[in-house]
Amino acid sequence: MTEISYADACVPVREDIPASHRRAWSRLARPGAWWSGSERVAVAAEVRNASKCPLCAERKTAPSPNSVEGKHATLGALPDAAVEVIHRVTTDPGSLSKSWFDAVTSETLSDGQYVEIIGVVVTVVSIDSFCRGMGLPPNPLPAAEPGDPTRRRPEGAEHDGAWVPMLDPSRLAESEADLFGGSRTGNVIRALSLVPDEVRGLKDLSAAHYLAMDDMIDLDKGRSIDRRQVELIAGRVSALNECFY
Repeated sequence: MTEISYADACVPVREDIPASHRRAWSRLARPGAWWSGSERVAVAAEVRNASKCPLCAERKTAPSPNSVEGKHATLGALPDAAVEVIHRVTTDPGSLSKSWFDAVTSETLSDGQYVEIIGVVVTVVSIDSFCRGMGLPPNPLPAAEPGDPTRRRPEGAEHDGAWVPMLDPSRLAESEADLFGGSRTGNVIRALSLVPDEVRGLKDLSAAHYLAMDDMIDLDKGRSIDRRQVELIAGRVSALNECFY
């Protein structure tokens, strides 16, 4: 497992946080459903590269990002459609639209590949943001593990108001019975369910960074600060980050 420690952070860090980050980095290095381990690590590297992309910077300040033409400053390891998704979601999520999604998934990128990219972006942005907040450099990316993607699409995924097919928590196959922990869950979680392991990864990170999924419906459940304070901070951070959801 990748070694990650926050012993040099500006404040003490609970051990469950680096432990969850080590597990996330291990997942990142392994082949997924639609991308190999080397491709998943390349997605992570492209997430970090996006902040230095001149095209993304120009689009961010334009009245309409679609009016700005050009090519991304890319590391060159991934298809153009994948780079577009990574850069746009990382740098300007508030500008996402259904027409944009349809364009990037119309030819070279499947809906499953798209969802897996989103899962990797969420992982890297979450952990890198934590490191930045602690005054620490980002963790080195893990070495990719060999192997092929499973190319497994879960049974029962269907369109239900989102841009991508999702699983219904009340109708899960046995192999996905662990995903939601009950018959109800937020659509922000369901949105990754076309690639079940990305839901599992998000749950693991969420339990350390925020709350365990099973605890979210308990409005009295907090940490060292009150749940209302937790939600106030979460809401403010979401607004500052232009959270699309």
